Amino acid sequence: MISDFDILLLILYLILFDLEIRYSLDEVEDVAKKLIKSVNSKTLLLYGNMGVGKTTLIKAMAKVLGSHDEVSSPTFSIVNEYELDQSSIYHFDLYRINDIEEAYNFGIEEYLYSKNWSIIELPDIVKDILPDHFNRIDLVLNDDNSRTLKLSINQKNKSNLLEKHD
Repeated sequence: MISDFDILLLILYLILFDLEIRYSLDEVEDVAKKLIKSVNSKTLLLYGNMGVGKTTLIKAMAKVLGSHDEVSSPTFSIVNEYELDQSSIYHFDLYRINDIEEAYNFGIEEYLYSKNWSIIELPDIVKDILPDHFNRIDLVLNDDNSRTLKLSINQKNKSNLLEKHD
């Protein structure tokens, strides 16, 4: 059972460590730098409608992390790998995955637990096999063509804490 003090700490954590940034596309590299400094996991779940700039953000993140590879959407390949000096970035688009078995068939667990960066677009189909530590990124296209990015830290851990308190 979680104490009231633990719940208070959790609420403070939720308030203090979630990040929201409104930006234009010409600021995306600065946003990527801030985002990389703010995450506490190399597993990033990316949500947003088609055309919101998910791949553009990932391109900027790859550049900031030191990759010289060409970044493109893995809609048809399911996963693209971008090399870094000491590791890799695995960029997934799970749009075409119909069930968890398909994810197991291409080895999703090996990628997720590899200690490399895993950036997953449309990750809901694999939510039950995610590492305990991950971050959620929501992108929204605003009426003025700017974007709003919201970073949420450790979603699985937060959910578990709240469930234990009930």
